[in-house]
Formats: sequence, structure tokens, C-alpha cells
Amino acid sequence: MGKPTGFLEVTRELPPKRPVQERLQDYKEYVHLYKEEQLNKQASRCMDCGVPFCHNGCPLGNVIPEFNDAVYEGNYQQAYEILISTNNFPEFTGRICPAPCESACVLGINQPPVAIEEIEKHIIEIAFDKGFVKAQKPTVRTGKKVAVIGSGPAGLAAAAELNYAGHTVTVFERDDAPGGLLRYGIPDFKLEKWVLDRRIALMEEEGIIFKCNANVGVNVSISDVLREHNAIVLAGGSTDPRDLKIPGRELNGVHFAMQFLKQQNKKVAGKDLFANGEVESNIFPTEISAANKNVIVIGGGDTGSDCVGTSNRQGARSVTQFELLPRPSAERTPFMPWPTYPMILKTTSSHEEGCEREWAVGTKEFISDGDGNLKALKIVSLEWKITEDGRPAQFIEIAGSERVLPCELALLAMGFVHPLHEGLLKQLDVELDERGNVKATTKSYQTNISKIFTAGDMRRGQSLVVWAINEGRECAAKVNEFIGVKESAFV
Repeated sequence: MGKPTGFLEVTRELPPKRPVQERLQDYKEYVHLYKEEQLNKQASRCMDCGVPFCHNGCPLGNVIPEFNDAVYEGNYQQAYEILISTNNFPEFTGRICPAPCESACVLGINQPPVAIEEIEKHIIEIAFDKGFVKAQKPTVRTGKKVAVIGSGPAGLAAAAELNYAGHTVTVFERDDAPGGLLRYGIPDFKLEKWVLDRRIALMEEEGIIFKCNANVGVNVSISDVLREHNAIVLAGGSTDPRDLKIPGRELNGVHFAMQFLKQQNKKVAGKDLFANGEVESNIFPTEISAANKNVIVIGGGDTGSDCVGTSNRQGARSVTQFELLPRPSAERTPFMPWPTYPMILKTTSSHEEGCEREWAVGTKEFISDGDGNLKALKIVSLEWKITEDGRPAQFIEIAGSERVLPCELALLAMGFVHPLHEGLLKQLDVELDERGNVKATTKSYQTNISKIFTAGDMRRGQSLVVWAINEGRECAAKVNEFIGVKESAFV
């Protein structure tokens, strides 16, 4: 490495954030960039490990020590070329990935790990700024056509790789703009949409065709798509939310998290929430606002955290987040050995902005004000039985712990059960696995219909953006094999 003693001389330092009261006034990203000297120092912390476990920790297998070394040496073009050899979209992962690579960092055994995610974001932003990022068009076209259904991270990755191979790629997106979860799931304060638009424009310049407001199986004929393409990649994500069917679920003020988050992202983009008439109205039965309300977010994951940050920006009176599971440990336990990804307590920037958090809580009832509106939640504390390997196994309600909390807006952020079955999947008659996902193995990514492949959350269930990109890349390779194209046309 460029500075073998860097990890002994420099401590981990993250870029500064905008003050809470300032960033709550808008939906812009809140993390500043390093100065060049700071970036150089942070890159110098990367050790010359005998075995760099960060490679294995990263689902994409990013070549992390090498790009860190290039950053330390100030060779940003080399750092960029190393980074994009494994990652199509480092501007996304550098902002919203939970960084399992850092959990596997060897330095992290007894010191804070290398700031890999921030370094990754800086490499791609410097590359764009310096003009290293250019459209890479295939030198020849194969004459083969591939349809990618869904433009989230898996679909975009598959489309990029298939286009590089020389195929003509058309991406079908049911929303009014491409990006899927990246556009209408991730709040702008974590990922401003100009970042996404910049990448989409580059992909269009490379020859990828995007068709929006194109809901295959609804307003686009499945038979036409099957007839006109040599292969199809299903990358529609896991979009059927887990519901909480308890008394009062029908009350005004109880909504799925994605209804709330998508609405706000559309508002930030200056779009009409009900522009698509009946279809959009089914998604947004009413305009949802947290302003001056007691908000309770049910679900302790990242989506719940995004609801917290959005509620605070909308001017909520109070924000509380519930988690069914017990409070995680603040540090690794014997059941979370390095270099595995530890399920430890995570405090996000949204939590820092103002939020009460409660663990081991069950929601019993949504309580009405008498006019069909939500006014409170009845909850109960839970006692969990922990298995010998440290996992919560089953719970009982603690007698006498029931209580009622004021709440005018409840957001269900409990994850997703599987992709939407109605429409596309039922009409295609593809096989589903025991969890309701599209059935395909990681060896082939191929469904029971030979020319139809699947990748991302639609195949593996809800997961991370970085896993979706990995699946899109791997699926594209299998589509190439199926079509019979062995050599890439990408130069």
C-alpha cells in the first residue's frame, strides 16, 4: 500500500453533516464531501492485509484495497476504473449502502474500519467532475433484443451489462420515470434525484431505451413483449407490503410506508400526485401529511428510518418508531463474530434529527376518533425468548403493559412479503417459490419459461441495493449464455 503505517497514524473521520435544524428545512443531501487532504488520509488507513475480507463482505466483490491505494496516490482515474470494473453504480451504493464491506474490514477488528463507502462515493463524484465518466457504447450490435421489466437497481444493472454486450435493450417501467426504489423509495435527503437522472441520461446515451408509464401486463401487452424480444429479465422488485391486520386498520391515517415516501418524493420532484388518474389514486387514496401530527412508525428498519426523517421534515408534532424485536446489542456479541455483518444497534441520521424509539412492542389496535380517523394506538410490551445462539425466537405479551399512545398518522414499515402477483406474473404463469418470489436459482437466474429470467428482490426477496446490482450483473451474464453471445462487444 502507499502508506503502510497509515492505519496507525490516522483515525477514522467521516465528512461533516449539515446541522440538524438546517437540513430539516429541505430535502437535500446532508453529508458534505471530504477535502482532498482528508480523503487522502482516510484512504491511507487501508491496511496491506494478507487476506482483504472486505472483498467478501461486499456483494459486488469490489476491489477495495486497490482503489483505496489509487486514491491515496492521487490517481483518481485509476481508482475510478478499478471501482467500475465491479460496480455499475457507485454513486448509489456510496450513498445508501449499509457497507457490509466495512463490517468485514480487518482494521475493524480492534479499530474503527476504513471509511470505504465514503471513499467510494468520492471516487465516482471526482470521476464525473473530471470527465472520466463517458458513455461507453458497444462497437457492434448483436441483433438480439432483450426486455428488462423494472428499472430499479437490479433492472438498471442488467440493462447496462446487456447493452455493453451489444444487445438492444429496452427497459419497461410502470412509473412515470425510471429508477424504481431509487426514485420513489429512497428520500431525496439520502439520494438526490439529479444523481439518478445523471446516470439514466448516460445509459440512454449508451443506447438503452427506457419506456415509462409502461406497465407490462396492464397497458403493455405481454404477448407483444414476448414476441419481440429474445429474452426477458423480470426485475420488478418486492413490492407487496406486509400488512398489520388488527382492529382499526381501515381508519384514515393508517398507511403503508411506501405510500408516504413515494408521495413525498413526487412532491419534491414537483409532480402531480394524481396525474395518472385512477391508477395513481389507488396508490394514493389521499394526500398524506405528518404536519402537526403525532406520528408512529411501525417497523425498525431503514424504511422506517426514512419515514422518521420525512415526518420531521414535514413538521410532525412527535415521531416514535416501534420495533417488534428486542433492542439489539450496541456491539458485536459472540454470536456475531467478525467478519460477519453484525445485527447491532443502528442510529441513523433520521434518528439524530428527533425520534423516540421503542423495542419489543406489539401494536394491538388502531383507535378511532369516532369519525373514521385515527387518534391513538393501543400497544403492549413484549418479552422475548432468546435461543442458545442469541436469536429472538418467540414472545409473550407482558401482563399489565398495555397502554394507549396518541397518534394521528401510523406508517407501516414492516417490509415486503414478495413481488406483486396480480398482472404480469400471473399472466406469464411463472413458477413461484415457497416465499412467493419468482422461482429461479443463482446458477441460472432462469425461470420455468426458458427465455424469461429474473433478478433482484423479485427473485431473492427484499434485500439491499448492492445485492440487487449484483443480481442484475449476474443475471445479464446468464442471459448472454442463453442467447449464445460469448464475447462482449463493450470496448
